[in-house]
Amino acid sequence: MTVNLAPATAYSLKPEAQNISALKQVLQTINADSCPGSYNFHLHTVNSDGRSQSEKVMEQAIAVGLKGLAITDHHSTQGYAQAQIWLDNWKLKHPDKISAAPTLWTGAEINAELLNNDVHILAYAFDPEHPSLTPYLRGKGTEGHACYSAARVIEAIQEAGGLAVLAHPCRYRSTADKLIPEAARFGIDGVETYYAYGNPCPWKPSPKQTALVKDLAETYGLLGTCGTDSHGLSLLVRI
Repeated sequence: MTVNLAPATAYSLKPEAQNISALKQVLQTINADSCPGSYNFHLHTVNSDGRSQSEKVMEQAIAVGLKGLAITDHHSTQGYAQAQIWLDNWKLKHPDKISAAPTLWTGAEINAELLNNDVHILAYAFDPEHPSLTPYLRGKGTEGHACYSAARVIEAIQEAGGLAVLAHPCRYRSTADKLIPEAARFGIDGVETYYAYGNPCPWKPSPKQTALVKDLAETYGLLGTCGTDSHGLSLLVRI
């Protein structure tokens, strides 16, 4: 008789970067002081429109003491993949410091149409190889009406096992109190609650917009995220 010694959960295990349950638990604790010192869920590398190399992002993340982050390049996961390789190697070289390493989740920023606005939807903790995301991870903007709708982008992210979050909801032509309910109607998981709209230095979430978005998120039962939206060489500011 052949005995199968493989654990029953072997086929359900996912990499840490795709652990959506752990990410949800973190997002339920996010507040105005979480970013940029503890968490940063919106930043870019040279793989889209940022200036930092992925390796430099991770060096900074460890130096700052981040507990968790996601690289959210536009329509690309190359920055994440490079960062994951660097982080895995760092852990091998520093086995005594693994507890100091931040959690790195998969991430991307995808453009979509919502109420005739070109909005950005952040994707987190998804399987980057899932076919539903193939049209959105080609290094260029979304093409085709069927793919471009916010409803489809949200659906595609969730089909790949991820969370969909409306980025900086107060930066669009339509107001947040119109966009967030519509995004919620399409099943979005969260909104970027803590964002620095005036690009202050040091980074600080905008009070008025934060209060509005936080209230809407609570009304529609959405998760809240934070991020610097860094495009420069520092994770602590936007530019």
